[in-house]
Amino acid sequence: MVKKASSFSALSGLVYSTDSGRHCPDCSQPVDACICKQSRIPEGDGIARVRRETKGRGGKTVTTISGVPLAEEPLKELASALKKRCGCGGGLKDGVIEIQGDMVDLLLEELAKRGFKAKKSGG
Repeated sequence: MVKKASSFSALSGLVYSTDSGRHCPDCSQPVDACICKQSRIPEGDGIARVRRETKGRGGKTVTTISGVPLAEEPLKELASALKKRCGCGGGLKDGVIEIQGDMVDLLLEELAKRGFKAKKSGG
């Protein structure tokens, strides 16, 4: 059973306020001071690992690039540029760039041109 408050001061919970404007639904901070949408560079050793995968993809070959030391927006731009360079499709999922097809050698060369340390990973 919930006790009923006898006065407004007993409620003591802020229900609505326009003092600080809109708030972020994730971190409950004002939109100007939102900390959850800040671009974070993933932690790691700074080496981009390029590997060819086929498991769990219906037999299709996909080249994945993980460990690229970039924030979210520059990583999207890099993924787009790499897809254009390879002339194929792909995407970005959880900080891992996926390029359709076996493009390991071409991607290693392109990443080296762009100044990233890249190495072949896997078999």
